[in-house]
Amino acid sequence: MTEVTQPVLDASTPGSAPRELQPLLHDLATAVAAPGLVLSDADGQVRPRGGGVAGWYVDDVRLVRRLEVGVEHSPLELVRADASGTSRHEFAYVARGLGDHQPDPTVLLERVRTLAPDGVEERLRVSSSAREAVDVVLHLDVESDLAPMHAVKQGEALPARAPVRDDAAGELVWEGRGRELRLALADVDDVALDDATARLSWRRRLGPGASVEVGVRLRSVGTPRFGPGGPVGWAERVAVQAPDPRLGRLLTRSLLDLEGLLLRDGADGSPGDRFLAAGSPWFLTLFGRDSLWAARLLLPVDTDLALSTLRVLAARQGERDDPATEEQPGKILHEVRDPDLDHQLPPLYYGTVDATPLFVCLLADAARWGADPEQVRALLPAARRCLEWVLEQSRETGWLRYVDTSGTGLSNQGWKDSFDSVQHADGRLAEAPIALCEVQAYAHEAAVAGSALLAAHGEPPVPGLLEWASDLRARFARDFWVETPEGGHVAIALDRDGARVDSVTSNLGHLLGTGILDGARSRRVAEVLVGELRSGFGVHTLTPRSPRFSRLSYHGGSVWPHDTAIAVRGLAAEGHHDAAALLAADLVRAAEGFGQRFPELYAGDAADAVTSPAAYPAACRPQAWSAAGAVAALVAATGVDVDPDGTRSVPERVGTALGPFALRGLRAGGRPLDVTVDAAGGTTVGDAS
Repeated sequence: MTEVTQPVLDASTPGSAPRELQPLLHDLATAVAAPGLVLSDADGQVRPRGGGVAGWYVDDVRLVRRLEVGVEHSPLELVRADASGTSRHEFAYVARGLGDHQPDPTVLLERVRTLAPDGVEERLRVSSSAREAVDVVLHLDVESDLAPMHAVKQGEALPARAPVRDDAAGELVWEGRGRELRLALADVDDVALDDATARLSWRRRLGPGASVEVGVRLRSVGTPRFGPGGPVGWAERVAVQAPDPRLGRLLTRSLLDLEGLLLRDGADGSPGDRFLAAGSPWFLTLFGRDSLWAARLLLPVDTDLALSTLRVLAARQGERDDPATEEQPGKILHEVRDPDLDHQLPPLYYGTVDATPLFVCLLADAARWGADPEQVRALLPAARRCLEWVLEQSRETGWLRYVDTSGTGLSNQGWKDSFDSVQHADGRLAEAPIALCEVQAYAHEAAVAGSALLAAHGEPPVPGLLEWASDLRARFARDFWVETPEGGHVAIALDRDGARVDSVTSNLGHLLGTGILDGARSRRVAEVLVGELRSGFGVHTLTPRSPRFSRLSYHGGSVWPHDTAIAVRGLAAEGHHDAAALLAADLVRAAEGFGQRFPELYAGDAADAVTSPAAYPAACRPQAWSAAGAVAALVAATGVDVDPDGTRSVPERVGTALGPFALRGLRAGGRPLDVTVDAAGGTTVGDAS
């Protein structure tokens, strides 16, 4: 996912003007409680750096760009940092310039940061083991620039804004951009305003063995675009039992991060529908494709999330033709932004080719996993409009294609939406209109599953839909297959002339389980996924044989966890259980290098060359479909499947690459579900006890 439509030019490019680079994220500590998040340096300090991204944000505005603690007469040296929590981080420092003059430090400062959707609290505890009393002057420096997220992302450095005192409330107040930041001063000894920096100070005398605790709370005043999702308890209900402790750590961390990314469609206090924001920090909002895939990957955990996500998107389903926003009747949106903040794309933007069929796929899958039938029925009119959009858009060529006609939207409109993501085997970029392979597969699955869903509810069919799907499958087999001496593969796309864009990419993993491939080609796709495209930490987005391959290319050699998880899910659905377990184990191995918190993507390093993959430095983290992908990969590795009537089934044997493990607390058909895989790959399934 990206909002860059053209290559970024730098000062060395002839004829280009210098521009700021997007800030890097990989070494920052992130706390998230949507719609709020905090990005700090690894030591917990939030420092104002020109073009930097650190800060506290709510609803795409940086409310605080500096939150820096210090003591007089001594530097602070970090001795502990625990940023493993989703919304609570802890740090500890020693002040060696204070207390006894000896090798052992005697003054310790402990810091606990707790994030809420509308506020952040800093608790500071100073303790002394010195033999004599110690005078401690503690400072907390606070600055705000109220910078919109898009300006921060572009590397802009905006001036800090000066606060004003509200003596009646005992607060400092920053105002601007329709936002208000308030900082309570009840516990503060002194407040000094120097230009736009507010320095809060506490003066304490600590006797031997004494400690003191102070703190502040900053709060955001106003109504955000989307409200907090609220607690759901996924991590308390769903667990892994396994000799390998990495599986449990990955599952729990992923579920906690997903809870932190939950939003509601109703910021005025009304109990609106929940959905998952795409990710932190750039995408903490509703994204059609991302929110649909994240909900789909989490179906074994919560079918209600799927239904509520679908309702949120159905409420914004396209009604008219608007070239500026790419809205079309029946189309599902790409993203939602605040109309009061400048963004590169329109605040309600529909430039995505795959979200519309994915809407139908999610609804059909939710019904299969036992979602409430009446809620499913209520969404059928929106699904019908999606299917009608598919037929209408494919009327000219038979394919679902995209092209940015506005000149200001996304040049590529599948999940690989960077400017250079669709390329021929020789490195040439494909020219639009482009028909992506996985989009045709989604459309085929939507047509078949959507037709069955309509029939199951006694609804009339969409005229000509099943005939179109059958024809699509035959044409796909003819037009997308690339014959090679190794056995062939699926082209990533057809270009504007209908020529195959013949590079080997991870997109082919999305075809599995959609019904668009026959058995022989399904087996060949599985071979490519665990052969040429396998890095040992997941699936390369592009084959290393490509002249454009780069381990740190956004879509041209990197590994995306959700992409690999979708392949795992498809492999299991087609009966390739050994391959599914192998790729699931690759994800578990990769997660170790990121503290079990998957980023949006990481470098396409080979596992036989390094112990963990390098970070992609601009990757968002946490990312909803990455975290959901970790859950889905573990579920898929068990081979479990369900039917609308509540039937649960597993194959006799699955792959053993993950070792023996059991998943507890899943749900299907409204009933708890346990699945166990033994050391030999044998499986059992039943109601949770």
